[in-house]
Order: sequence, then C-alpha cells, then structure tokens
Amino acid sequence: MLIDVVLNPAEIALLSRRDLSGTTCVIFDVLRATSSMVTALAHGAAAIYPACTIEEAFELKKQLPDALLGGERHGDPIAGFDLGNSPFEYREAVAGKTIISTTTNGTIALRACEHADEVLAGALLNLDALVLEIQKQRPAKLLIVCAGTFGDFALEDACAAGWLVAALKEGELTDAAQAALAVTRLFPEPLPALQSAKNGRALLAKGRGKEVDWCAQLSIYTVVGRMKSGVIRPLPQ
Repeated sequence: MLIDVVLNPAEIALLSRRDLSGTTCVIFDVLRATSSMVTALAHGAAAIYPACTIEEAFELKKQLPDALLGGERHGDPIAGFDLGNSPFEYREAVAGKTIISTTTNGTIALRACEHADEVLAGALLNLDALVLEIQKQRPAKLLIVCAGTFGDFALEDACAAGWLVAALKEGELTDAAQAALAVTRLFPEPLPALQSAKNGRALLAKGRGKEVDWCAQLSIYTVVGRMKSGVIRPLPQ
C-alpha cells in the first residue's frame, strides 16, 4: 500500500484532475468539520450531504426539505442554518436525520475526492475504526487529505494524518507521509497539538476550549463515515 498525504488546500484544488482509481481517501478536518460529522453519525444521523457552497446547501434543502442545514463560514454559524459547526450541536436531535453541511474547508476537501474508489470522513474521534477499515480494504493506495485552514496548512490535520500513518504500521510512505509522521514526533499527544494550532488558538480565544478538548479525544467512536455519490453514511458495524 502506497501512503500519501495532501498537506494543504492548494493540493486539494488539484485533486479533481488526479487519478484516484484504486485509492482510498481519508479526509481530516479535525477542527471541526469531520469531527462534527463523525459525532453526528455516532449519534444516529442517517446521512450527511457535503456541499461546497452556501448556495448549493440551500438548493439541496429544496430537494430535501426535512434535512437539517449545518456548517460555518469563518468559524461562525451561517444565517438561516439549523446548526453551526460545533460537535456539541451534533449529539442531540440528529438521530435518523439527514444533514446538509457546508464548511470553509472540510466539505470542499471531501467533494474533491468523490471520484476516488473509497472516501472516508476521518477524525481523531474514530481513528482506531479508520485503521481497522483501511486494513480490511487493503487498498493499493491510501491518500490522507488534510483540509487545512482557508488556503493554509493546518497543524491539527497534519498531526491526524501522521497518527493514522503511525497506527497503520505498514505501507510505502511518500515524502509527504513521512513529513506528517515527523510532525507527530513533535506532538505525541493530541490535545497540546490542537491547542497549539491556529484553529485551536482561535477557538480558545472565543471561549470554545471545550470543543478543542472534544476533538482531541482518541477513538471514542467506532463509526466510520463513507461517502458515495456525494453522500456520507455510516458503514455497517
């Protein structure tokens, strides 16, 4: 298995032209999009539709009038939406629900990979489950996609990628995968890494440190979200 990592949004913009046949993609937007998605699925959400824009989300809402709208822009809730992007909002009243989500980086990263053989929504919250699923699939290629922050590298996503690489304990690593693994040697524990990251510092400054604490938890859920035809659903357990 060849393991590669996309470390910044500039590379994500090129994924639509990249051959992803034979590839399983794992998308990390640890603070907070994919952490919120994993939380929602763990609490019974039936499906999540990642939308690239607010306008696309509202159009999907017309087709799915019972769906909940969730997401953020610049870290803040979107006017007219039911939910923001805090994982705490996705622990209640989501069971059996369909969610339409749009975020600054995470949903764009997910959609950029939709032509891959497999697309998985990743978080620290379900890291062990991701490892088991990848080991079960045994793909020829694994591409770990770090959603980033606006157009920039995001420390928390690179750390998540490195921890996944370390947990797999096998595979041929590209230079980018080795770089992600090296980052985890600087931050062997999740919480200090997330607190040091730009996104983590911004949430702390807003008094939202509990969200950082939540997203830093390792493998508290066994659910894995798989995206097919633009829809994320939980894999059977």
